[in-house]
Amino acid sequence: MSTPVIGVLGASGAVGRAAVRELRALGRTGLRLGGRTASALCAVAGEDPGGHDETVWADATAPDGLRAFTEGCDIVLNCVGPTYRLRATVAAAALAAGAHCVDVAGDDPAAEDLLKDGDPAREGRTVVLSAGALPGLSSLLPRWLAGQGLDTATALSAHCGGLETCSPTVARDLMLSLTSGGADGAAYGEALAAVRGGRRVPRALRTAEDTEHPAFPGRVALQPYLSGESERLADVLGLDRLDWYNVHPGPAVRALLNRLPASLAAGDDPAALAERLILAADLDLAGRTPYYVMDFALSGTSSGQPATAGLTLRAASSYRLTAAVGALSVDAVLRGAVPAGVHFACDVLDPRAVVRHLRSQGAAELRLTGTATAGSGPAGADADADVDVDVDVDVEEGVL
Repeated sequence: MSTPVIGVLGASGAVGRAAVRELRALGRTGLRLGGRTASALCAVAGEDPGGHDETVWADATAPDGLRAFTEGCDIVLNCVGPTYRLRATVAAAALAAGAHCVDVAGDDPAAEDLLKDGDPAREGRTVVLSAGALPGLSSLLPRWLAGQGLDTATALSAHCGGLETCSPTVARDLMLSLTSGGADGAAYGEALAAVRGGRRVPRALRTAEDTEHPAFPGRVALQPYLSGESERLADVLGLDRLDWYNVHPGPAVRALLNRLPASLAAGDDPAALAERLILAADLDLAGRTPYYVMDFALSGTSSGQPATAGLTLRAASSYRLTAAVGALSVDAVLRGAVPAGVHFACDVLDPRAVVRHLRSQGAAELRLTGTATAGSGPAGADADADVDVDVDVDVEEGVL
């Protein structure tokens, strides 16, 4: 059997370069590396001691170049954006070339575009969207946590954020998410909303501009934000309550985000605002150690008694987490573990396999807490021996 051709679009970017390394760690070789800068692509290809990767000029906004890149691929991993402008552009090109596709972002608009043109399942093709850190891992980890000693789950509190550089793609997508990114043309999510009684309730929570959280070093701002992915998560787990907070440790980024809606409404150039966001992230990071944290606390029952299960993930970069989920999605599709059709990564990846990979590759540290996991030992309730159950410790700046 011949080695499948895996095309990585945006292979020299922050996510793409990490994704190439993750794919190699999974034993996937002979990659086709696509991007707009030949020297950067050659540098990525040079990291493969076997020298089996090829480099191809490709631009997601240039139809001819995209067509040339996807032609001959068995699967395409898209690591370029901005997501809410490209929507299903890359996936559609991959499908037209007879290839499967994994997109580290994508979200509802891309799914809507793909299904509007006909379900790829009819041609036996698979598209996996939202195969990143958030969305993606942000739903996979709570699903895994729900199996760590809990019989039922009723409430979830989540805190996600960190201190790291802001890529141009992330900055542009953030601007676009205020008016797009959700289902049926809506914005990506709703600030201050939460799930109560199993449904979305507007303005259920309040922002905390200057507070502390045990999973994050120093003072942080907590912004309640409910996305479509979070609502689907609440439905899958059967939650009565869900509180989701985006955590902003940096004052410069937070101050800019506070002014952002008014700036856009006043007609300020989104591209200029994106540049300011990149600079603000650099300012917040100056002299400090970058980190990214996902902290989840589930409440429910265990053996008929009230119980809790908590999980804290700490990583040096959300970009590597995104790369890991994207690479695992590619591997799952090629192994035939994902059926044909359009899917979100959280619905088709095995959460246990994701957790094992993050631990084994050193992509993140994971710590279990809570009464439901206390008696199960380091393996947890489903015998995942890759996650340590540690005592709570204080985290000092620079440790991460």
